[in-house]
Amino acid sequence: MSFSSMSKQQVLDAGEGAGEEVEELIPGLPEEVAEKCLLHLPFLYHRLFRTVSSTWNRFLTDTPAKPLLFPAGAGAVSFSLPFLFAFAFDPVSRRLQCQALDPFSRRWLMLPPVPGGAAAGSFAVVGLPRRGEIYVIGGVEEGGEKAVGSVAVYSAARNGWEEAAAMRTPRGYMAAGEVGGRVVVAGEDGEAEVFDPEEGRWAPAAARRGAAVARYDAAAAGGKLYVTEGWAWPFERAPRGAVYDATSDAWGEMARGMREGWTGSCAVAGGRMYIVAEYGEWRLKRYEEARDEWRMVAGSGVPTEVRRPHVVAGEVGEFAGGRRRIYVVGAGLDVAVGTVSAAPGVHGGEEEMVEWEVVKGPAEFAGLAPCNAQVLYA
Repeated sequence: MSFSSMSKQQVLDAGEGAGEEVEELIPGLPEEVAEKCLLHLPFLYHRLFRTVSSTWNRFLTDTPAKPLLFPAGAGAVSFSLPFLFAFAFDPVSRRLQCQALDPFSRRWLMLPPVPGGAAAGSFAVVGLPRRGEIYVIGGVEEGGEKAVGSVAVYSAARNGWEEAAAMRTPRGYMAAGEVGGRVVVAGEDGEAEVFDPEEGRWAPAAARRGAAVARYDAAAAGGKLYVTEGWAWPFERAPRGAVYDATSDAWGEMARGMREGWTGSCAVAGGRMYIVAEYGEWRLKRYEEARDEWRMVAGSGVPTEVRRPHVVAGEVGEFAGGRRRIYVVGAGLDVAVGTVSAAPGVHGGEEEMVEWEVVKGPAEFAGLAPCNAQVLYA
């Protein structure tokens, strides 16, 4: 249903603009075309665009437009655009910055300063792509050892930060991710909690039993949060890993092949888990659950001009023929954009191939060191 085809009662139910008739979004254009035009407006200017008319205001802010952005049950995003949000520290000022890369213009957009003063790498960052929100959670106070429980949330719709409900327990160096539209955090002590963005509050989750798992990397896919303590060569012992299942609210052991092959940073793209290896040519690997193994993706590794440290992110949905997109952000916010597509199988099973394109960061970003990346649809 197009926005303009809603009944007057539906508009009244939307709350804002009660009593007003629905006007054309853009006079003279079919509504389907007008919808696509508005949904592609740069999100940083939505506040300005909402002043054009009450109809534009409702379309860009109220719930009736959300099904157009994210159809119920759909795994892919229909109209809204993926923006890459990169968090980085200035090694001189030690201040945390956040920029957004526009996928079409390939220009970086400066965002409002990130609140809080947690030490680099101690806090968790979780994106809720379908809500257009990013959560910066907890951490350790800069220059100290005290863990904090504060939570700041960025909204792409408002292009601003707000304070959210604090965690029940202050945490630093935690694993975190989006599982089923909620934020799950787990400390190294095994205690965990879940934040529901609709209710705006935290609730306890099942505790993980057994030996501590020092967070090296974490990823969320298929309703589960995967936490690994990583790898080192030569192995002094087998790496440990844990899996939280949101449906059963229970923790389990990570499959052997997954934990032993988790040798880099993981990005989830189109529902699949990929790793950018930290050794050799920085090749891309994909996890296959049925075989419990990481399989090499054909094509070259991350271009060497995108220097370490690397942080990675993936787009939620697929696009144009089932392809998936992965972003690798390097020093100076140079970005390698990887497009993963199906390739003819040689040894049986589904094969994939990646092609890379590099987007150079502006000269003024030369000293920035990335610490996290998220993809939001805005």
